[in-house]
Amino acid sequence: MGERMHFSETTLRVRYAETDQMGVVYYSNYLVWMEVGRVDYCKSVGFSYRDMEEQDGVILAVAEAHCRYLHPARFDDEVIVKTWVEKASSRMVHFGYEMRRACDGRVLATGATKHLFCTRDLKPARMPQKYLAHFGLA
Repeated sequence: MGERMHFSETTLRVRYAETDQMGVVYYSNYLVWMEVGRVDYCKSVGFSYRDMEEQDGVILAVAEAHCRYLHPARFDDEVIVKTWVEKASSRMVHFGYEMRRACDGRVLATGATKHLFCTRDLKPARMPQKYLAHFGLA
């Protein structure tokens, strides 16, 4: 990640319902945390993801998701989700993520998602011009 690259950080607290029988966070919750990070990233660069959907009729459909689990998170841990844009084009955007425990900075997981810009009926679309700068394309 380059020096000038923008990122956002979102702090979450692990809820009991997010843990499994072993007392660790169930794996799929990390994907939910990535989504929370994406929405906060959009806000941090100056727009609302909801507004993009409602006002512009454009959605970001998930085409790929990857998560590498490095260390377990447990109930009541405070987790920081760092989110950034790895790369973007007028048709797709790749987000990167790092999830770490707040108390000691230990990296819990890393991840990436690839999204295609689509219309509401899931047809391929181009990113509206007004969002180019928010994704580092202007």
